[in-house]
Amino acid sequence: MRTAFIETLERLAEADSRIVLMTGDLGFGVLDRYRERFPDQFYNVGVAEQNMAGVAAGLAMAGHIVFTYSIANFPILRCLEQVRNDICYHEADVKIVSVGGGMAYGSLGPSHYATEDLAICRALPGLTVVAPGDPVEVEKLVPQIVSKPGPAYLRLGRAGELRIHAQDAQVELGRLTPVREGADVLLLATGGMLAEVVRSADELLLEGISAAVI
Repeated sequence: MRTAFIETLERLAEADSRIVLMTGDLGFGVLDRYRERFPDQFYNVGVAEQNMAGVAAGLAMAGHIVFTYSIANFPILRCLEQVRNDICYHEADVKIVSVGGGMAYGSLGPSHYATEDLAICRALPGLTVVAPGDPVEVEKLVPQIVSKPGPAYLRLGRAGELRIHAQDAQVELGRLTPVREGADVLLLATGGMLAEVVRSADELLLEGISAAVI
């Protein structure tokens, strides 16, 4: 998902100089090409997520569309007060990107768990919460959150997520995205669990149970 994100963001940044990407001193390798192509639209603020949120809010209020980028819980939980006060209460055009939702970085310990972020973000005022299920959803949803003014939270998987949807799938912000039809049971998936849910539907079919997936 993160590769699909940065490739999509590059295309958008090329067409719109207002787009700015900020990182908390990580993402090297993934972000290098963007940094090289758009040096005036990239900032590394160091390991200082609270500061990153505040600077992002300032840039947004100066007319930019700002993406902040960090792993797991750091761009939300570490700087929750700044996200609420500086970004959400000011309706700033800041898109917060979290990589490795859930326990994708679990081997690094509880400091890197992102297990409460969806619940917390849903409670923040005016924050659009976006949890794509595969790279196709990322490619289709990133342009939509850029065109939607105001704050957003984009929760991505860590790496290697399977492409579940066909490239021409209809993916619309705020609407359910059908994956397959079924007659017996309905399975609902959010975020990186989509591939596991599709696998579960395949296993149910072997037992004669037809599962729809959304």
